Amino acid sequence: MKEKPKNTKDWLKKHWSNLLFAVFLILMLIPKTRTPIQVAVNRIFSFSPSVITEDKQEQLNTLDWQFVQLHGNETNLIESKGRPILINVWATWCPPCIAEMPSLQNLYNDYKDQVDFYFVANDNPDAVERFMNKHKYSFPVYFGASNPPNQLESSSLPTTFLMDQNAFILVDKVGAANWNSDSFRKQLDELIAQ
Repeated sequence: MKEKPKNTKDWLKKHWSNLLFAVFLILMLIPKTRTPIQVAVNRIFSFSPSVITEDKQEQLNTLDWQFVQLHGNETNLIESKGRPILINVWATWCPPCIAEMPSLQNLYNDYKDQVDFYFVANDNPDAVERFMNKHKYSFPVYFGASNPPNQLESSSLPTTFLMDQNAFILVDKVGAANWNSDSFRKQLDELIAQ
């Protein structure tokens, strides 16, 4: 026959992990606490993205992808021909996207003059503007005005591509990553030096 716990303290000691799991589940059911928890978990498990091996790198067949900036200016990926390009496809309601934004902002702050950044939002412009203001992000936000090149199509958020000066895809990362890591910065420095 099982021994009954003598008091509440003994019972809590015995069942603490079950209680913790139950609290976690309850918090995940509440919309106001779900997103911050998901963002925190994504940040914990975000690692530096790796470069695709040279034999598997694909070159874009076209750089023709039209965009409209958050405040209405039109541009085209063709304008970045001959420059390193980082494209991040994201949305304000996507926890992994939110999780990686601080690292992307830091990367943008340091490399905006050497790399062309395209933050392509799959979202409502008003929601994007509120999100940018709330977090004080300054990176350029675009909305696709035409279909992307085939190699840049993705149904997952976030998806991030890094391309070299000849439009070879060096990084094709789905999910949150730490873009501000020392190893990724080293890869970017080597790319810029080419």
